[in-house]
Amino acid sequence: MFQNLHFVMRKIGAGLALLTIAGSYLYAQQWEDVGGAQGVSAGGSSYNNLVVDQTGNYYLSYYDTSVSKGSVQKFNGNSWSYVGGSPGITEGTATFNSLSLDGTGNIFYTHQVGYPGTGIAVHQFNGISWSQLPKATESSANYHASAVSPSNTLFTFGGQNSGTVQRFVNGAWEQVGNTGFSNGASFAELVIGTNERVYTCNVSAGVRVYQNSTSAASTDTWTLVGGSIVDAASSSEQYTSDIAIDGNNNLYVAYVSSSANEQKLNVKKFDGTAWIQVGQANFSSGRVQHVAITVTKAGQPYVVASRFENDNLFRNTAYKFDAATQNWITLGGDFISAGEAKFNDLAIDRTNNYLVLAYSEDVTRVKRIPLDGVPPGCTNTDPGSNPGDTGCVTFTYQGQQVTYATVRGGDGNIWLQQNLGSSGVATSLGDDTSYGDLFQWGRWDDGHQLRNSATAAPTSPNSPDGLAGSNAFIIGSASWWDVFASTDKWTATSPANISGTVGADPCRALGQGWKMPSQAEWAGIVSSENIANPGTAYNSRLKLPASGYRSSSSGALTFTGQRGYFWSSDTSGLGGKYLYIGSTIANPSAGAMRGQGSAVRCIKTASALGTSDIIRNTETTSIYPNPTSGIVNVKSDSLIESISVINMVGQRLNNMQFSNNQINMNGLPNGIYIVELKLKNGQIFSKKLIKN
Repeated sequence: MFQNLHFVMRKIGAGLALLTIAGSYLYAQQWEDVGGAQGVSAGGSSYNNLVVDQTGNYYLSYYDTSVSKGSVQKFNGNSWSYVGGSPGITEGTATFNSLSLDGTGNIFYTHQVGYPGTGIAVHQFNGISWSQLPKATESSANYHASAVSPSNTLFTFGGQNSGTVQRFVNGAWEQVGNTGFSNGASFAELVIGTNERVYTCNVSAGVRVYQNSTSAASTDTWTLVGGSIVDAASSSEQYTSDIAIDGNNNLYVAYVSSSANEQKLNVKKFDGTAWIQVGQANFSSGRVQHVAITVTKAGQPYVVASRFENDNLFRNTAYKFDAATQNWITLGGDFISAGEAKFNDLAIDRTNNYLVLAYSEDVTRVKRIPLDGVPPGCTNTDPGSNPGDTGCVTFTYQGQQVTYATVRGGDGNIWLQQNLGSSGVATSLGDDTSYGDLFQWGRWDDGHQLRNSATAAPTSPNSPDGLAGSNAFIIGSASWWDVFASTDKWTATSPANISGTVGADPCRALGQGWKMPSQAEWAGIVSSENIANPGTAYNSRLKLPASGYRSSSSGALTFTGQRGYFWSSDTSGLGGKYLYIGSTIANPSAGAMRGQGSAVRCIKTASALGTSDIIRNTETTSIYPNPTSGIVNVKSDSLIESISVINMVGQRLNNMQFSNNQINMNGLPNGIYIVELKLKNGQIFSKKLIKN
């Protein structure tokens, strides 16, 4: 039984990793590492248990191979620390284990006693130190579970005597109901409702859920909930089942269906009379193992399972039940882990509105995702006026709600701080979760941009108006939109507004004011952020990663982790302009064929901040040069009453020098400004101006 105490992450070939890990995301909300820690345990781990208290503290237990003992950690909202001050609170190995909390601050950790010992050991942390309580049993017991009743009594369910439930009262263990009722305790799970009913769940010739009263004597018989098994199910050390209970004491069970139903993921609910199917039956895309379920007080269930297939072996996926469609949908992407993920456990952080997941991917990792798609504190507020200030924006991408970070750049504009399709802001130059999707010039969020999307020959016509129903990445010769004109645009507000010469801007989905950056706007940010190579691009406020590009001829990924390619909305002699970030250069004027797949980073400019960019009387008034290095010439056939220079946060800059029809902007930082001229005839002339 010790073969699963620790496992080594399955190695994935570099080419396959680029296509599957970085490319198959359907980013709805994004999973984030809790506390910023990519690994919580000090070494290898297994048998994770996750509990969240009423104030939003996370408690995690696991078997810790670094010390060959059980460890318990706490996340206090900022960082992880060992409960009791150090790892390894057990006397020896602690494989099958369980974690529970009472309402007075006590933590209970139960575990199978390792060889040559037997029984279920119980440890209690009282806020100061750990102490060992009497064993729940001295008999051999592998699978077991624990829970605390509303009256703060600890209960355990173990496999001794073919299934026994006990409660800890006045320093001793009491038997609850008859023994042997469950035919063992494979994948033992235990929940207690506010109705003072105890419910056990295990697999024995099907998934079985039993019930009894928290006050039951040893003579009170356990009964099957619903009078029969929940369903036929697979059973082995990884084909687990799990149970959860909502605020109205409704029961939910997740399990691996039987071999006859292809060993896929299934969920049922007890409606007070019978077990009913929740959503579509056997809904996972393949066989699964390591199942866990949790449910909100209002009855919203979430499940997680690891896919047991030759492809994407043991990568885990979370699902949310969509009541509107009565279907299960993936939450935060097709897969969460990069490699093999085992011993999944889920919990709800009701205080901060997160779904929290713990799993072992070599070490124990803990991630979370907002329940409603908006992280706490995100109110779609733009960043402050200072460069580096951050905010967030919520929009729909790949058919699901997403929330992305935004930042005020050194040029004064607001930028996404992550690429479209990424799961978060880059944490390193080679952070593959930050690479995001790769768009072909002029195309939109139709699925072609996914890094592992299918490839296809050009459509007819080979322009935006020929793409109806296509979500493939177009390759070959001729490549995508190869007959191009300098007047072609990537500015349509939606796919409904495209034409043979205008593609839909994917940035318009972010809301008013958002768009693809122009070549001049890329030039402005490169200058203001001193971007000169991939290192400085990552160190900039925009956190630009080296996301590489996708070949227009083959669809292969190129220079991933080494160079950056970011589209602009402007055309070039080759097809489209992009910002190229190479080993020793950052060129915002580079050009490529439109069939190349490059990253998209969106911008929100001054016009979205309430400053007009309307030109009135353009025939008699002009401002040049643009861009400028400092001195701006003003030409007007009418007398000028006043001149204002406005920065990207809408501030009018006082004491600007204007004489001999010139504005002296030498004292201003590089960036984008609005120059506003008020003429004596009452007309107003406004023009966006770049200083570099």
